Amino acid sequence: MHQPRGIAEDEIISKCKTGSLKYQELLYKQFYGYAMGIALRYSINRDDALEVVNDAFIKVFNSIKSYNADRPFKAWLRTIIVNTAIDRRRKELKFQLHVEIDNAMPVSNGGNTIENLNAKDILKLMQQLPAVQLTIFNLYEIDGYKHDEIAKILAIPESSSRVYLSRAKEKLRNILRSEAHNHGRSVG
Repeated sequence: MHQPRGIAEDEIISKCKTGSLKYQELLYKQFYGYAMGIALRYSINRDDALEVVNDAFIKVFNSIKSYNADRPFKAWLRTIIVNTAIDRRRKELKFQLHVEIDNAMPVSNGGNTIENLNAKDILKLMQQLPAVQLTIFNLYEIDGYKHDEIAKILAIPESSSRVYLSRAKEKLRNILRSEAHNHGRSVG
């Protein structure tokens, strides 16, 4: 699944700009793992992530002629994957956001048990979050967006972004406590 020896990334991209299916396939294979890693963070399951990856690569191939080589390709690809995942999630969130959340009580901020986990543990726990919480947690905690930016991206009130993030963290803590209790460990 690696690119053949001697074919540089810029050559693959250049050939993709001409519409070469062979080089599109090479590009897909070369960046599939990277793309899937990003998509999994925003997806409920692997099938959902695969759809995000495939949709993102369709967008890549349709717009690769506008790719500016002054910007790292991975950064450009990452932006497309994240935006594709968010667009997909936004459609689903419209139905979930009908609950009046502005008047909801915020959940407690509790302990910092999540800070003691490695990335793989956190990704596993994150898959248990509802879609809206997963998306906002990713945008805020991992991708570094601010609540006002998240509000614009998802077309929700800024306060909703804060509440969903707080709920996501609380749910992750509860899952962690439950798993630790089931394994006889003490978690604070």
